[in-house]
Formats: sequence, C-alpha cells, structure tokens
Amino acid sequence: MRIAVDIGGTFTDLVAVDDGGKVHRSKSLTTPDNLARGIDDCLKLANVGVGAATFFVHGSTVTINAVLERKGARTGLITTKGFRDIYEIGRGNRPEGYNLFFKRPVPLVPRDLRLEVDERMYASGEVLTPLDEKSAAETIGALKKAGVESVAVCLLHAYANAAHEERLGQLLHEKFSEAYVSLSHEILREFREYERTSTTVLNSYVGPLVSRYLVALEKMLADSGFRGTFRVMQSNGGVMSAETAKKMPVTMMESGPVAGVIAAARLGEELGCRQIISFDMGGTTAKSSLIKDFLPEVTSSYYVGGYVTGHPMMLPVVDIVEVGNGGGSIAWIDPAGGLKVGPQSAAAVPGPACYGKGGAEPTVTDANLIAGRIDPEYFLGSGIRLERDKAAQAIMEKVGKPLNLSLEEAALGILTIANFNMSLSVRAVSVEKGYDPRDCVLVPSGGGGALHAMAIARELSVPRVMIPPMPAHFSALGMLMADLKHDYVQTFVRELADTTGNEIADAFAGLEKSATATLNEEGAKPEQMVLRRFLDMRYRGQEYTLPVPVAAELRGLTDFSAIRERFDQLHQEHYGHSAPKEPVMMVNLRLTALGKFASKLPLATASRTEDRGERGRRAVIFESKPVDCPIYLRSGFKPGDNLIGPAVIEEMGATILVYPGDKLQVNELGQLVIDIQS
Repeated sequence: MRIAVDIGGTFTDLVAVDDGGKVHRSKSLTTPDNLARGIDDCLKLANVGVGAATFFVHGSTVTINAVLERKGARTGLITTKGFRDIYEIGRGNRPEGYNLFFKRPVPLVPRDLRLEVDERMYASGEVLTPLDEKSAAETIGALKKAGVESVAVCLLHAYANAAHEERLGQLLHEKFSEAYVSLSHEILREFREYERTSTTVLNSYVGPLVSRYLVALEKMLADSGFRGTFRVMQSNGGVMSAETAKKMPVTMMESGPVAGVIAAARLGEELGCRQIISFDMGGTTAKSSLIKDFLPEVTSSYYVGGYVTGHPMMLPVVDIVEVGNGGGSIAWIDPAGGLKVGPQSAAAVPGPACYGKGGAEPTVTDANLIAGRIDPEYFLGSGIRLERDKAAQAIMEKVGKPLNLSLEEAALGILTIANFNMSLSVRAVSVEKGYDPRDCVLVPSGGGGALHAMAIARELSVPRVMIPPMPAHFSALGMLMADLKHDYVQTFVRELADTTGNEIADAFAGLEKSATATLNEEGAKPEQMVLRRFLDMRYRGQEYTLPVPVAAELRGLTDFSAIRERFDQLHQEHYGHSAPKEPVMMVNLRLTALGKFASKLPLATASRTEDRGERGRRAVIFESKPVDCPIYLRSGFKPGDNLIGPAVIEEMGATILVYPGDKLQVNELGQLVIDIQS
C-alpha cells in the first residue's frame, strides 16, 4: 500500500492505494496544535493502517506557516565584514510605487544577530583576504551567547569558492554543535547576494522546527508499525527523503499546492491536453498554475509571503499564483462601506460560522450554504454537519444589515466577490503571461475548486472545465505521482563564443557527482536516474536570464549555433523579440536530477457503483433567483453519460456546480468534462 497525506490550512487529506489498485481516501480538519493528530484522524477515517504500507509521502504547510506567522527559530547570520546589511537593504525596487505608507518587510534576522567575519573572496573565487579564525570564533561565541538556535552562513562570492564557508561550518560544529547550520553554498550556489542570503536565512529559520516535526512524524509512523519508505514533497514538484528535507527544509515551502499541479500535468498527458490551468481552492487560499506541453511552469523568482512584503527564495518552484480566498475566507466591510472577502480566514479553528464551533464571521462556505450550493448533511464527506441558521445569522449581522441586503443578496455578493478575487490568480498565470485562457482547459481541485470553477471559467472565457477524479484529494494523489527530484546550480559567467564544450562539461561534472550521490543515498538505481542540463543565458548587457536545455554530451562540442538559436527562439517566445546578432552570455549551469520511482495511478474514476438517478432536488441560487436543481452522486456516472445543467453533483470531499445550459459529458477515464455556454 502507498499512502499520501496533504496537510492544508483547513483540512488534512489522505489518499491510499493498495496493491490491487483500490483507492482509500479521507478528510479531516487540520489540527494546528498537533499536526500529527490530523494525520492519525485521517488514517482512522480511511480505515488504513500504516503498518501495511510500503510508501508514505507527505506535504504540509508547516514550513510556509512558520515564515508567514514568524514562528521560526531565533536565527543568527554570519557574513563577510562590511556586508551585514545586504540582507536588510535588499533591492532598490519599490513594489508599490504610489503607496505613501509602504513599509519594507521586516527581516527574519534582526541587525544585532547579523555578525561579520574578516574574510573576502574575489568573484573569480580567488582569495583576497584569508579567513580570520580568531574573528570567526568570537562571532560564533557571540551568537551562542545571544541564544540563537540556528545559524545561516552566507559569505561574499562563496558560490565561486566555498573554502571559507566550509571552514566556518567546521568551527560551528566544534564550538556550537547544538545549532542548526545552513551554509549558502550548500543551499544555493548562485550569484546575487541578497537573494542567496535570504534563501539561506529562510532555510535556517525553518530548519529546527521542520526537523523536529519530521522526527516526531517518523516516530509516530514507526510506533504504528510503518517500515517502508518515507518521502517529503518539494516545491519543485518532486519528492525527497526525510533526511534531505531536514537539511533543505526551504524546498518544502509550497509542498502541498504543488502536488495538485503535478497531478493535473499527468492528467493532461493522459488525455493529450497541451495547455491546462490548474486551479486549487482550499479553505484558506486559491492557487493557480499553468501547464504547457504537459510540464508545469517553473520559476526561481519566488517570494515567500508575496512579492510586495515577502522574502525572496531563489530556488526552483512550480510557478503558482496564490490569492487569499478560500472556503474559510471571511467577508467584511471596509471603512468606505465596500464588501470585501479575505484574505483573513476562519481556518480550521474556529472555522466558518456554519461549522458550529464558535466561528461568528461570515465566510465563503457560509454563503455557499445559504445559496443552496452545498448540502448541510453531505459536506465534504468529513462528518461535519453544517448549521444553516448560524451561517444566516453571521451573514446578516456582518453583511446583510449593514448594506441593507437580504440574506440571499448578501450571500450572492460574497460569492461574486470571492469568484472575482480567485479569477485574478487564473488571469495572472494566463493573460498576464501572454497565454489566452480561451485556449486552455481549467482543471479544478481542492474542496472548493469544482464548486467555483464554472463561475471563474465564465469570468475569463475559459471554454472547458475538466473535473478530475477525487478533486478534493487531488494534491494528495499528485504526491503519489511525483518522482525524486533535486535541482543544482553553479554560477558560470562566460561569453558563449569564448568557451568550449569541454569547459562546460567539466563544470557540469561536479553538479552531476553531487546529484547522483544524493539520488543514490535516497535509493535510486542508475537506470532510474535522469539528469537534465540547462544553461542560463542572456544577451550581453541584460540583467536576467532564460534557461536553455542542452544535450547530455557536451564534451568535444565546438559548434554552439544550435544552442544559440534555441536561446533566440525562447527569447522571442517570452518577450516578443530577439537579437540574433548580439553576443550571448552564459550565467549559470543548472542540473535537474530525477529518480523515476512514481508509478501510474488511477486517474480514471472507479466504475459506477450505483444508479445515476436523482438523489433529490433543491433550490440553488446561480445568478439571482433560486433554480430548482437536481442533485446527483458522482458515483452514479459512467463514461459516455451526459447532461445539460443546471445540476449539482456531489462526491466525497467536493461539490460540482453545473450552471444552467452548461453541457456535461463523462470521458473515457470518467472525468467530468463541462463545456461552458456563455
């Protein structure tokens, strides 16, 4: 049996696939005080024992929540003399140029814990000033006295020569062995001092917390009889061992949402859909990502907490745009009397008002209940019974009466604003990047994705929505589809015309050695290893680069015209112009190392288990007036079935809302394909 668990801000989801291919799944409320308890709840609900499992993979919000809530370790930073303020100065850009009250993000390491050592490297890697070990020992002693739990080391130009960082690491081990230590050349061997420092600090800031969490989870699993392979989901779309995760917890930052994108990419590959927008709506946030030619878009320009006030993390992350709107997002009225939704969330505790657990604020879930879109007796298959009267009370007190609206008008207003807010994430990964949503298929997931997808598709003229199997558990399912994956980078600044294939191959050899060693430690056999090489390239005088894939065999290569032409082509695709006569620079070497473990999983839904007949009828508000709407169970549909909306289709964990006039067909894999009628 193979088990995946995805811990979100509101719900914890479990998917287990036994040796016969049967799928077990469950959903429970996330338990913030003890996340492992939420996992145990899911195991019990699914009637699954980990003792029979051979594989367990896990993704969670532990890492990103530690940063957003500033609950990470007390961290110190050691850097080169004269450069302690790089981390706070950052870049000179002003994200909100017309905001007179804009404030830069507060650093995770205060200035008194940013200390210096006397040393200096040239950008070429030559030593300008040797490391002063007396200065280093005093700095380590000062941090120890200050009570730090974790130390980030980021020396100037350590990407070119890591000797001084390595020695500092040895001294820290000798003099401060209890500290969690991150060395920048082990986290990110790439130039750009601010981003490299920020990434290293993030790793140290979350390191102790994540390490303790993973140790506790491993113990819980071991005590329950688990003796199989334990993997952790990464932000780059791959998985890694728990030991690697303890060393590089920063790579877990978006581990949950990314898995749903991986599942959507596999689904697109199975069905031949070359351009997909993945839309994942949970209880706290909604996330969108573009998948082109069966591969998710990946970025190294990621900010933990958002571009305006976040912390840069210059590691490969599946490109996800996130907005603070989900099922638990709170509706409120601003000082000017305008209705707003989010980003504040009722989360799992106390939850929406209709949960009856003490929540008093109106949320998107409360509005859906009042609009008749969800069944209070069949909510997410989680055992939660919704209380309509409490939802109505919260909406009327906080929205309806202040705005002089009826209950239904207030609920519809909340849903309209929430849908618009969430459509902005879809717009950001499509229209704003030059892709036409009319050429895409929208694949919703998460507990609320299928409930809101048709409204969002209408907002952006997306013609087709495809509801995957188990949409509420799609991220957990995606974790079981992910391969081992690690990314390596080395700054390598050269003009393309002034280098040789041998020189590039020699530089790649060091990355390949590190990659194969890590994959080997994680159990990958040579025949399972796949290494993909890229050159980060730019025209001379440019600041940023584009990754260009290159062949495995570079040794002996003297003609770089094919690589040059590919770069010009990519530049044209991304920016609408190219400069074939301009000199081209190489800036970084990149290596993506895969261990191909993932097996094919049931993307097809189970065969029909009951008659498709109506489960009942109820009044549902779509646009303004209630519509008498038939209710179906998804388990009653088989390939080839079709219907014309309106309809509500329910399954464990999700509700699918088919608008009047929309045409639904069930494809050969059992996915519900809905053509939007404008």
